[in-house]
Amino acid sequence: MAAPPSIIPTEPIGSIPRPLDLIERIARAGSEDPGLASLYEVAIRDTIERFEATGSPVVTDGEQRKYHNFATYCVHGLPNTAPDGFTISFSDGHTRRMVRLTGGPFRYRRYADSFLEVAMRYAHAPLKQP
Repeated sequence: MAAPPSIIPTEPIGSIPRPLDLIERIARAGSEDPGLASLYEVAIRDTIERFEATGSPVVTDGEQRKYHNFATYCVHGLPNTAPDGFTISFSDGHTRRMVRLTGGPFRYRRYADSFLEVAMRYAHAPLKQP
């Protein structure tokens, strides 16, 4: 369905809902547990289907594995980071804690394109990464 001329097409924004069973397994096993692959895939497929159902011309990659923080998933768990960085406050009242770099060399643990593999199996609209 096309948007009326007075409406600018956009994408859904906000937190991506995660299934309760995925949240519980992450709490028990950690977000990097290889046993979570099938749960992540189901959650990503569901997220993309919901985004596409809104009629958005572009959808996100589902970002289910960016569990800890949308801004620090790429360095989460690196030995040269510390949790006592700074805090970003958002207008809706929630906050994000940013890690502190404690030493070099600095390399990302994950790259954003690693999240596209599963998403590309299900998306029919162009994908973007937040």
